[in-house]
Amino acid sequence: MKIDFVSDVACPWCAVGLYSLEKALAKMGDAVPVELHFEPFELNPAMPPEGEDATEHLSRKYGAPPEQLARSRAALRERGAAVGFAFGDRPRVWNTFDAHRLLYWAGTVCDARQRELKHALLTAYHTNAENPGARDVLVRLVGEVGLDVDRARAVLDSGEYADAVRERERFWQERGIHSVPAVVIDDRHLISGGQPPEVFEQALRQIAAAAA
Repeated sequence: MKIDFVSDVACPWCAVGLYSLEKALAKMGDAVPVELHFEPFELNPAMPPEGEDATEHLSRKYGAPPEQLARSRAALRERGAAVGFAFGDRPRVWNTFDAHRLLYWAGTVCDARQRELKHALLTAYHTNAENPGARDVLVRLVGEVGLDVDRARAVLDSGEYADAVRERERFWQERGIHSVPAVVIDDRHLISGGQPPEVFEQALRQIAAAAA
């Protein structure tokens, strides 16, 4: 089973969705071999390098007052805790394009390392409030997951993989993906949003049974 996880590092529901999906896959065990790939999507492609205050950004983007945002954050913390992900304070929103470039590169090296880097990026931003677009943060995380730090620096210092990332972003947008997380299975089936683990598990089992 091929699973494309279309998401953005800046998306909190993508963290919930990934951890939920992984819980579902763990419950399914080895019955169905799975190839999990991470695909790029930018919620804020025009975000400048200095970022923006999160409350101001979200209030303007969604027209939500601060008290509504506070309720949404509380709900996210609860959903995250239920699947093993800890949300901290996220005072700013950052540009994530370089993070996507490194994730793309990691995917050319090793799927497992790409997955570990995705986890590290989500934790850095959503738990620790670090800037996932900052060069020092990105290089440190690459090293922590066992990838080549010098190669990562070379990618960051060049425009390498920029065209490839933009092509993949266009690919998914042209196929109707306009919100994330989007979980695409075998290029045919779509599960949208940060669903609970049992929803993912039921859908995956049905798809696997139909394919068999």
